[in-house]
Amino acid sequence: MPDQSSDLEDRLAVLRTSFCKGLAAPIEELEGAANSIAPSEDVSTARSALQRVREIAHRLAGSGTTFGFPEITRTARALEGECEERLAADDRPTADDQAQLAEFIEVLRGAVASPVPEGDDDEEESPEPEADQSSRQYRVLLVEDDRAQARAVEEFLKNEHYTITRAETGGAALDVINTNVPDAILLDMMLPDMDGMDILRQVAERQLPCAVVVITAHGSVNLAVEAMRLGAYDFIIKPFNVTRLLVTLRNALEQQRLSRIVDTFQDLDRSSYFGFIGASLPMQAVYRIIDSAAGSKATVFISGESGTGKEVCAEALHRKSPRADKPFIALNCGAIPKDLMESEIFGHVKGAFTGAVSDREGAARRASGGTLFLDEVCELEPNLQTKLLRFVQTGTYQRVGADRTEEVDVRFVCATNRDPMTEVTEGRFREDLFYRLHVVPIQLPPLRERGDDVILIARQLLGEYSAEEGKRLSRFSDEVAGVFRNYLWPGNVREVQNVLRHIIVLNEGDEVTQEMLPHPLSLTGTDAPAAPRDPLPSTTGIVQPTADDHPAVGPESIRPLADVEKDAIDHAIRLCDGNIPKAAHFLGVSASTIYRKKQVWEDEQRG
Repeated sequence: MPDQSSDLEDRLAVLRTSFCKGLAAPIEELEGAANSIAPSEDVSTARSALQRVREIAHRLAGSGTTFGFPEITRTARALEGECEERLAADDRPTADDQAQLAEFIEVLRGAVASPVPEGDDDEEESPEPEADQSSRQYRVLLVEDDRAQARAVEEFLKNEHYTITRAETGGAALDVINTNVPDAILLDMMLPDMDGMDILRQVAERQLPCAVVVITAHGSVNLAVEAMRLGAYDFIIKPFNVTRLLVTLRNALEQQRLSRIVDTFQDLDRSSYFGFIGASLPMQAVYRIIDSAAGSKATVFISGESGTGKEVCAEALHRKSPRADKPFIALNCGAIPKDLMESEIFGHVKGAFTGAVSDREGAARRASGGTLFLDEVCELEPNLQTKLLRFVQTGTYQRVGADRTEEVDVRFVCATNRDPMTEVTEGRFREDLFYRLHVVPIQLPPLRERGDDVILIARQLLGEYSAEEGKRLSRFSDEVAGVFRNYLWPGNVREVQNVLRHIIVLNEGDEVTQEMLPHPLSLTGTDAPAAPRDPLPSTTGIVQPTADDHPAVGPESIRPLADVEKDAIDHAIRLCDGNIPKAAHFLGVSASTIYRKKQVWEDEQRG
């Protein structure tokens, strides 16, 4: 089995350099925050800036550890702790906070100037695999039904720094994996209750971060090929050489460690994820929540505007979970008539109501063992909310018209495009049900807050739709890309899909040009604001002014909305003496929004 460690080390070195180059943005944001926590600033602005400093320090503390920059980790953790104390005590920042922040900024600047971590400049002294292994207890799952053989393997490994868990059956092994994924699995193929290949297949399908070494007395070329195809690190035939087992396991764990480091950084630049398309920071945060929540049984509550991908998010949670091979059942609570909703969820028995000519299973039963996704859950009637609460609490329900209770095991995921807390405070949604469902909240960002994600999405859809329609359109002109970036996309991804369908069906050629854009994107040359839909007719009795009441105006008399926005932001920054977080506070937007827009403007000037 070839050792892939050197390749991963090379990739890691590239990622370290990339990490250091990427520090420019947080440094700029921290410098702005430093001005905002000055004693002369108002308390609200100062505390808002301090909160942002804490978030950046928390993120970079982990990155410093990952990429071997202990000084970044040390100063980041110290700064994060100081910020947390200040925020918890409801105090305003002090001169000591400013000094600590200044020290942290200097450490980051030093990393940018010298991106090679301590020790990496001396190849002779830097391997350290033994040091890494002694500093961490690797978790190894030994799946072996032969107790004597298992004890022998444990004896071989007793001097290694491993925490070994033994499982004698495939079911016991899966229980361990579902509870806490081990770093490595030593897997026997012949188990009393299942084929070891079934376990390997589950590890591969769920993309679990663990190395699998297959150990079997029943080896064959076909079996070895199949195991390696499913991602096994190595295939060892019994009786095996002890030295080979030790070296193989060490190498597997080292490769897993390096892969984990690489993946940690690459997670910050994932452009596609289980049906999502997007590499923006808001979407990376969503991906990380899904990664963390997928393996849990906790209910998840997804919020977001219409068209942001709530069902895609629910499916991603299901596909990443241990329930991935079980059903995913989705119900849109706003699209089903209210008098049929209870039957849709719980089912009914024959004769329960007019038209119930036979027994019918509901979504709850069809989702058994899997995931039940209730979209637009805030649309449920109060009496049905009560029944859903009981179902969530006990896992039991009754079909409409039935007199017996049924039990089912499902994972609940819910979604709404409303503000759920508003629905609770205004009495339209039960508070106790809300807290049962709102265990892990996921807020999906609207497309207007996702930067260049709209370009990634549009390119993907352009390729798919062009192929479906037999068209050659394969790229966007620079002008069209500019319009897509500046348009607010009130319909989010669903509106992008609609626009691309329109363009492809009605046009020919290789490139999407500005003339092909539909209303309202065609309103301006480079900025297409989200124009309001057809205005509602007046109900006040007041006569509305018409174009005849005003002198004739041409397009040159109207300033593009993007120009007005840029002037407003520039003016606010000038009034705040260049303090972007403070300007953002007064403008009512986040500082990251201003930084993103400034980057777009600078790119346009360079282009």
